[in-house]
Amino acid sequence: MQDPSFIEMIDRLFGGAVTTLIGAFTGRLMYHSGEVKLGKRRFFGKELLWEIPVAVGMALIGEAAASYLGLGQPASTGLVATLAYMGPRGAESLLAAWLGRKE
Repeated sequence: MQDPSFIEMIDRLFGGAVTTLIGAFTGRLMYHSGEVKLGKRRFFGKELLWEIPVAVGMALIGEAAASYLGLGQPASTGLVATLAYMGPRGAESLLAAWLGRKE
């Protein structure tokens, strides 16, 4: 039997909702860390608190998009993390580009 991937292991231990949230928080933490590295934020500043609702919202959006695209694990968690990293504005730009291409 093949060993499970990291995401599959987390999914088995905690369930899909927690795995999705971990992916979203990881994406937002990567974005936040980049801003810290550029000197735009302090790591433990008030901006870090604003990442919580963004991560939860992006988890919901990402999980819906993954369901629409028919993605299973671990691809859905990867999509959630990617969208969370991009944030609402990045996801909006991606959606606008995708919708514009379909017309």
